[in-house]
Amino acid sequence: MNPAATELAIRARRALFNRAIAQGDLAAIGPLLARDCVMLTGTDSAVIAGRLAQVKVWRREFAAPTRDIYVRSPETFDVSTLAPIAMEHGSWDALASDGDAAATGTYAAKWREVAGEWVIEAEVFVTMA
Repeated sequence: MNPAATELAIRARRALFNRAIAQGDLAAIGPLLARDCVMLTGTDSAVIAGRLAQVKVWRREFAAPTRDIYVRSPETFDVSTLAPIAMEHGSWDALASDGDAAATGTYAAKWREVAGEWVIEAEVFVTMA
C-alpha cells in the first residue's frame, strides 16, 4: 500500500464530502460512508450508527431554513501497512449562514478501502469552541 497515494485518495474523498455538505447534496454523502459507519458528534456525544441513520440526519440538516456548513480540514494521516485502512486527523469548523464561525473543534476519521473506494467507517468529533 502506497501511503502517499492513499492520503491523496482520502483527501479527494474528504473534499467530496465537504462539497456535498456545502451544496446540501444528500445523494453524494451516502457513497462516502461505510454501511455500518459510526459517528460520535462533537458537543452532545450522540452516536449515529449506520449509513442510513447518518443520511437521515443530513436530510434533516439540509432541510433546515438556516443551517451551519461543516468543513473538515485534514491535517495528518496514518496509513496501515497491514490492512486497507487509514486514520485521518484534523480540525472542523461550523460556519453559520452569515459566514461567521459557529463552532470549531478537532476530529478523527477511520477510512477503509472497499471495492476500490475509500469510505468512512467511523468519525469522532470534539467541539473545542
